[in-house]
Amino acid sequence: MFKILSFLVAGLLFMSCQCGQQAGAAGKKVNPIVVATPERPAGQTDVIGLTTPKLDTVRVGFIGLGMRGPGAVERFTHIPGVKIVALCDIRPESVEKCQKILKNAGLPEVAAYSGDENAWKQLCERDDIDLVYIATDWKHHALMGVYAMEHGKHVAIEVPAAMTLDEIWSLINTSERTRKHCMQLENCVYDFFELTTLNMAQQGLFGEVLHVEGSYIHNLEDFWPYYWNNWRMDYNQNNRGDVYATHGMGPACQLLNIHRGDRMKYLVSMDTKAVNGPAYIKNKTGEEVKDFQNGDQTTTIIRTENGKTMLIQHNVMTPRPYSRMYQLVGTDGYASKYPIQEYCLRPTQVDSKDVPNHENLNAHGSVPENVKKALMNKYKHPIHKELEETAKKVGGHGGMDFIMDYRLIYCLRNGLPLDMDVYDLAEWCCMADLTRLSIENNGASVEVPDFTRGGWQKVNGYRHAFVK
Repeated sequence: MFKILSFLVAGLLFMSCQCGQQAGAAGKKVNPIVVATPERPAGQTDVIGLTTPKLDTVRVGFIGLGMRGPGAVERFTHIPGVKIVALCDIRPESVEKCQKILKNAGLPEVAAYSGDENAWKQLCERDDIDLVYIATDWKHHALMGVYAMEHGKHVAIEVPAAMTLDEIWSLINTSERTRKHCMQLENCVYDFFELTTLNMAQQGLFGEVLHVEGSYIHNLEDFWPYYWNNWRMDYNQNNRGDVYATHGMGPACQLLNIHRGDRMKYLVSMDTKAVNGPAYIKNKTGEEVKDFQNGDQTTTIIRTENGKTMLIQHNVMTPRPYSRMYQLVGTDGYASKYPIQEYCLRPTQVDSKDVPNHENLNAHGSVPENVKKALMNKYKHPIHKELEETAKKVGGHGGMDFIMDYRLIYCLRNGLPLDMDVYDLAEWCCMADLTRLSIENNGASVEVPDFTRGGWQKVNGYRHAFVK
């Protein structure tokens, strides 16, 4: 197990000795808490841009058929080049539900595994599966991902794919050793506004992107009862920090080319006290909870190696409209999805041939609706041009789930790098552990490890791969 060695040695020494002296004096530099980066095991190399042999048919096994798994099974029946081989859930009735999904799609029943906590291992050990799709509770994600890769499978893991730094490094090292893909199933990077805005940014419409914002703001009080054995509320009760950051982090990191020319350098995080979590438990059980860990609101600021910033928020407890924030601040423009979709651009950034009334734009107001529509049409991403209509019919959070699954299979069938690699997984999931460290040390600055271990500049700019 990898330990946060430097926090124990350097971090605690610094906090106990340096901060008690003159750290607050003008001009005194306060160093961040350093989180150890373990050396890459001998004989391993990074998996940046990893490609694997083409798979004419991708044979898939699904583990976890509760809230998200059945939707994934149904979506995969619409993707060409897929063969569903096996289904697994600890509850037999969940497996049977998905067998009916296959039957309704005109497909035969497949191998079933259930009734035992280790039944999933039998699925991973089969020799007729190429991809294991994991949609269980968070606590089992990394364990199952490692086991599947060790048995020769690519893995796609629901969010968050890992909850601790130990789990993250285990997934990275296993992917590097086995040369198997390990992708986090982050659907929000395929949302129509996000993908269109990413295309705009990649083509320079906003100038240099300086600051981005993302969040998961979603009051879950109507959803807590649907999590089997109360696992999600239990996790919030026992863990502090931003435990579900990936929906905000994914689009934000793609805009900033994280580990493709830039990297997250350090973060600071704070939370409010916990109010609604303990109140919910008392209301449902009568139990007084005095040590509920996760605050109602968690806010984190990150600075990158190239001097960019990110603002990330988490709140699943208080009454607020759903929001992933999704904001972009560039030298020549601005974009925001919540609470309304809007762009603000310098007139010089807009081509009069494509956008009407561009001369009426200014740098301190939103572009008119007709200009916004014209821009979004002009910069519609190639992925959406291909898949938008089918995605809306198949569904899954408005279609972005289908696009996510389709792109995964497309890349595997064509031997292309996946849209998201194991280092994306690491960077978007590390918030859980790192924000906890910062919060528990009074909002101290915490270094973000370089999960690529030196490879973050090997690729210049984030891009999706396509068959040429």
